[in-house]
Amino acid sequence: MSAVAPLRVLSFIPPMTQLNTPYPSTAYLTGFLRSREITCFQEDLALALVLRLLSVQGLTEVADRLAQMPDEQRTNPIHSFLAQRARYLATIGPTIAFLQGRDSTLAHRIVSRHFLPEGPRFGSLDVYMDEEGGDPLGWAFGALGLHDRAKHLATLYLNDLADVLRDGIDPRFEFVRYAESLAASQPTFDPLAAALSAPTNLVDDTLRELTLAAIERHQPTVVLLSVPFPGSVYAAFRIAQTIKARHPHIVTMLGGGFVNTELRELAEPRVFDFFDYVTLDAGERPLLALLDHIQGKRSKQRLVRTFIREADTGQVRYVNMVEPDVAFAEVGTPTWDGLPLDQYLSLLDMLNPMHRLWSDGRWNKLTVAHGCYWKKCSFCDVSLDYISRYEGASASVLADRIDSIVRETGQTGFHFVDEAAPPKSLKALATELIARNTGISWWGNIRFEKTFTPELCDLLADSGCIAISGGLEVASDRLLTLMKKGVSIDQVARVTHAFTESGILVHAYLMYGFPTQTVQDTVDALEYVRQLFANNCIQSGFFHRFACTVHSPVGQSPEEYGIRLRPLPPVSFAKNDIGFDDPTGVDHDALGVVLRKAIYNFMHGIGLDEDVRNWFPYKVPKTTVSRNRIERALRERG
Repeated sequence: MSAVAPLRVLSFIPPMTQLNTPYPSTAYLTGFLRSREITCFQEDLALALVLRLLSVQGLTEVADRLAQMPDEQRTNPIHSFLAQRARYLATIGPTIAFLQGRDSTLAHRIVSRHFLPEGPRFGSLDVYMDEEGGDPLGWAFGALGLHDRAKHLATLYLNDLADVLRDGIDPRFEFVRYAESLAASQPTFDPLAAALSAPTNLVDDTLRELTLAAIERHQPTVVLLSVPFPGSVYAAFRIAQTIKARHPHIVTMLGGGFVNTELRELAEPRVFDFFDYVTLDAGERPLLALLDHIQGKRSKQRLVRTFIREADTGQVRYVNMVEPDVAFAEVGTPTWDGLPLDQYLSLLDMLNPMHRLWSDGRWNKLTVAHGCYWKKCSFCDVSLDYISRYEGASASVLADRIDSIVRETGQTGFHFVDEAAPPKSLKALATELIARNTGISWWGNIRFEKTFTPELCDLLADSGCIAISGGLEVASDRLLTLMKKGVSIDQVARVTHAFTESGILVHAYLMYGFPTQTVQDTVDALEYVRQLFANNCIQSGFFHRFACTVHSPVGQSPEEYGIRLRPLPPVSFAKNDIGFDDPTGVDHDALGVVLRKAIYNFMHGIGLDEDVRNWFPYKVPKTTVSRNRIERALRERG
């Protein structure tokens, strides 16, 4: 009997996730495995792919291929790129260095508008031009925001290049939602299979080269691909395809947020042409079981939350020997060792002050607790493990993890990625951070509950909190009750105002299109939002369209919410979003355009004294909300 090769585990971040900071899944898995003395490495192929494409070499290859296109097939971005080819090749290296923080003085040349070649994306600046034809970005960045202006212009420049890649090289290309439609809620594997069997393009070929180089560097026996979003599925399968073609002996495993949410009923055998195993939910326990199995220490029947393809029948089988999950306090400290932390791109795409935190700056991502302590919201996937299994860790354990991460990365910014960070845990952690003089900056997501008193908000600010976001969702007490949010409009007003008074930026997640929401509800919600901005309760917000998922209370008990679900086709691959019919018959898409326009202006202090009906290009009912409702709620704090 041949000896089992020593374990060497390589975790990949597949394209596309984020470009400003590593997606945390591989950092968590690598830290955990190393705490168990397992040899492991990690690579961010999302960043590597973009840096290769957006280089002199990459753009030269792009330009050479585009030059062979018939003129009638060239779009405006392609024409602009080819006409300014020499300038793009001259500026791409310095611009990437600037966005990586390695050449800050270049900001002066970028803002002059004489350095970067400008494609169609720069046309968006015209909407900001003042009446005298003056500074188009002065409203956003003021007189002293030179670096931010330059960052925004450089981001437009990269977006122009992304358009060129999409129009001329790979029609699925995006910096975030790459080939998303091939995977998101796709009932069959057919679209993805067709794409994976099609001739490769420059993006595919580049990803293949990067994959093989990483395999050569680390010589793994096991490769983990963590797929958080539908927009990283196609590339993950391309990576696995490359590995199986060149190194079939390497064991490949698929997991991550997309799998946990959409592949829970996986029955497609073709998936296992690419991956040997597919695991669900928290990865630590299934991974330990799989590694034991690979080493001959555990039978296949004793795997945990793992899909396999039976060798004799070719059918997919789910194996789940029930074992306790690894305690949150024992999962170890995430490590970013091996990731090129000095090469991430700090972008400034959206001028929304909260959204920019997602793409601007390199944040260490950390979880205060596993799951959600509330886990009642009717639109949320509360039946899934990442929501339903709530488990915390002590403040000292969390602070130790923070200290370790700061020592390793040299970065003191943290994004707490909880669904909703528990207030008791935040209070204990803040007290510990202050006692240690830790000196970090942090932001995260919470519920706007009354536990966040002015005193607690001050404490959180003293510990380094710079921003918080929370779900106001549909700003209607009736609908908040139906959603089981456990908050009221008045409560949200008082809590958000307390955060603002403590110097903490407040972002509200807002929703439209929830079951039974009427036009009157929507007008009233917009009036509440107007008052929240006008009374300095929130400084940032965004309206999202409600989507019904099969794992949410709405999707599981639609009759309780007055809707009828549309039947799904037979599912062998992904299953998540589900269509529904709402008897109200409201055109929520048309309302959404108005809501987004209004809140964009509210964030810039425009229209805060106007009747909200003025935002609608058609007649809508007058709001039923008292014009001083939020002001009164703040006076009645208690």
